[in-house]
Amino acid sequence: MVALGRRSWLVPLAMVLAVSSCLAGPAMAAGKTGQMTVFWGRNKNEGTLKETCDTGLYTTVVISFYSVFGHGRYWGDLSGHDLRVIGADIKHCQSKNIFVFLSIGGAGKDYSLPTSKSAADVADNIWNAHMDGRRPGVFRPFGDAAVDGIDFFIDQGAPDHYDDLARNLYAYNKMYRARTPVRLTATVRCAFPDPRMKKALDTKLFERIHVRFYDDATCSYNHAGLAGVMAQWNKWTARYPGSHVYLGLAAANVPGKNDNVFIKQLYYDLLPNVQKAKNYGGIMLWDRFYDKQTGYGKTVKYWA
Repeated sequence: MVALGRRSWLVPLAMVLAVSSCLAGPAMAAGKTGQMTVFWGRNKNEGTLKETCDTGLYTTVVISFYSVFGHGRYWGDLSGHDLRVIGADIKHCQSKNIFVFLSIGGAGKDYSLPTSKSAADVADNIWNAHMDGRRPGVFRPFGDAAVDGIDFFIDQGAPDHYDDLARNLYAYNKMYRARTPVRLTATVRCAFPDPRMKKALDTKLFERIHVRFYDDATCSYNHAGLAGVMAQWNKWTARYPGSHVYLGLAAANVPGKNDNVFIKQLYYDLLPNVQKAKNYGGIMLWDRFYDKQTGYGKTVKYWA
């Protein structure tokens, strides 16, 4: 980064305004955070977690998914990635000040929380298998590496007891005074409210909410336009003022869908409006595999 000289403020105002009008486009700087989150783990051809962090594009990487839980079984699906190296990769990312979260849920049907006890049991497993718990006898798929937080991506099944799970996980923070080892985020559908996550989000324990403005024609930009997006965005940001709300975008158009927002429309139309929210948090991309193919994140990072 080039340091500005002490006299740079003396540049004539007219010149600044002229350059700004030519290059800057709409005034978005006040709302920018520079934060960009990406989901990783759904395709072995996306590259390793280490390679993902080494791109310099992302401030948070979400490992997806811990997708079997709630009935005495606990497991994740990382689509062919080598578990033996992920622990070292997590530490590598963290050494670069990139947060690594573990997302629970996903599109599968092997998870639910039928009782409060099952929520407590899942919290216990997550804490000891993936975070700072390390109770002897509990299998740790990533070795001694600990993720920075847990993302709730509850896309299937009943909504029951995810509020209990959030409280149980967050309670582990009481054992620490200088840091917060359990940070919670949620990834939700754009139509407000997301019925599977409403009770959990109403605990107000989630520091971020990634709102997926894709996969739903009623509130994705290419189908519902700016008005359709903003109708839902304003509800999310107003309902959870204590959470940073992220704009979830598809990094590519998957077969049969048209959800990828064209760069020009994102810059001139969508971002200037969502960034007006005081609790705008940044951009979330689905996912690393598609972003690697299109290079979408290389452009939008500078506007996040």
